[in-house]
Amino acid sequence: MMNKLLGVWGVMVLAGLAYFCLWPIPIEPVSWDAPTAPGYAGSHAVNDKLAKLNMIDLGAEAGPEHIAIGPDGKLYTTVESGRILRMQPDGTQQEVFAQTGGRVLGFDFDAKGHLIAADAVKGLLSIAPDKSIQLLTDHVSVNGKPDPIRYADAVVVAKNGKIYLSDASTRFAPKDWGGTFEASVLDILEQTATGRVLEFDPASGQTRVVASGLSFANGVALSQDEKHLFVNETGKYRVWKIDVNAQGVDVKVLDAKKGGEQARVLFNNLPGYPDNLMRGLDGKIWLGFAKPRNPTIDKLAQKPFMRKVTLRLPRALWPIPKAYGHVIAFTEDGKVVNDLQDPSGQYPESTGVTESADRLYIQSLHAKGLGWLPR
Repeated sequence: MMNKLLGVWGVMVLAGLAYFCLWPIPIEPVSWDAPTAPGYAGSHAVNDKLAKLNMIDLGAEAGPEHIAIGPDGKLYTTVESGRILRMQPDGTQQEVFAQTGGRVLGFDFDAKGHLIAADAVKGLLSIAPDKSIQLLTDHVSVNGKPDPIRYADAVVVAKNGKIYLSDASTRFAPKDWGGTFEASVLDILEQTATGRVLEFDPASGQTRVVASGLSFANGVALSQDEKHLFVNETGKYRVWKIDVNAQGVDVKVLDAKKGGEQARVLFNNLPGYPDNLMRGLDGKIWLGFAKPRNPTIDKLAQKPFMRKVTLRLPRALWPIPKAYGHVIAFTEDGKVVNDLQDPSGQYPESTGVTESADRLYIQSLHAKGLGWLPR
């Protein structure tokens, strides 16, 4: 009897080992050099300035991932359901402005008042004031062949009409992998850095690659003179400053700490995962951190096999960083001028800030309401 029990136990152990070593998973992780986390010190010293937010009730909606004040003076926000909501700046008179059938993440407005949306499922869309929706582009031409935009994430419209957007990952499309958050986890765990920045020219209808080789390309913002783009590289805790005229520059081949002539690192080794970038008042740019750094994830940077094993664990055991509210504002030369934190993480995934004359609206991927602070 004992021999049989030992035999059964042995088979179970072998089956378990085979599962954790061999079970198919969608990622092929690569090694990378994760810098030692700086912690919360210096300009990022711990504070509670983001705590005790005022809240705008969104009813059954959640996840005001991106917020902007439209040409009509109303506040627009995207939510988990895929809807785009419109309301007065104080949160009253809420209505559904549009439903794209996908998941709009970032958006901006063009000179005609059209809402230009980066839809993680559909691509780059234009939504007119009458709520009609037009697909602008869902692919890039690479070597004469169409290459799909798999994860449209953030977008900004220049004064000359050109539109810049981040394609966060060319490996993991949210529509194929369970949603935007799930696809982002896969991309960041893999670290093959397939994210890119694109330019769509409405005049020609052409889409081109400005920069590639980014580990989850995320928020985008234009410099005041519109000669450069600021772009978050979420998976490597960095912010890049990229020439808008760059032609497919691959940041993977540039100096990891400095960059090159067409693209340089503005912030390196940030204390969290940078998400959205939004121009604020007085020339500053706001950045939100979706999550803080996780020591376990950094320790696995040189252990691609262990990252495979990690993905075979139940999702509840994945090393997802804890909730921690954190947003900063910086100048175009890389000086941090504001740092607001909430160590309790009561308002989850503080992905960015929209600044109006009298309020700071705090963007979030999963919050059950829309948080704000008086300015």
